[in-house]
Amino acid sequence: MKIYTKTGDGGMTSLWGHGDVKRVSKNDPRVDVYGTIDEANAVVGIALSFLKSEDSSITGMLILIQNTLFALGADLSNVSPDRANRLPDDSVEVLEKWIDQLEEHLPPLRQFILPGGDPAAAILHQARTVVRRAERRMVALVNVDASFALHLKYLNRLSDFLFVAAREANRLKGVSDIKAEF
Repeated sequence: MKIYTKTGDGGMTSLWGHGDVKRVSKNDPRVDVYGTIDEANAVVGIALSFLKSEDSSITGMLILIQNTLFALGADLSNVSPDRANRLPDDSVEVLEKWIDQLEEHLPPLRQFILPGGDPAAAILHQARTVVRRAERRMVALVNVDASFALHLKYLNRLSDFLFVAAREANRLKGVSDIKAEF
């Protein structure tokens, strides 16, 4: 199978499923959201490349998140009216549990912190900002298709998780969070 099809050369792309809409503009809100989710997934992958085996507590979580982001993108690209979400119903609760687990090891926040520190932490902060952009774009989609409400909630909680995971990456490396001074 060739990687290029040339069918998108005119600015259109295909969605899948058996709904009415199959070809849409590449700037369609749905395509914009799942493209941003794909970008977030890639940034999480970069962060993983900086983590070592001693960081296995968060590496396992991040790998599961990458797979969940793929499922989320698959849901968004599927126009079947009878589409069943691939995003697990308990996905938000899983993130909340992980956040609580990680926060047990972290000093309480008393002020804002700047993105940075260890390279893995800095990249996790970048992933968080990409997820926030995906979340903002998802709002427009949920306004016309409420079936993606869980996906919106997942993105919101995922950005919270990535913030805490960045702090944990710094902690694991013995690097202090950078306090914002303004």
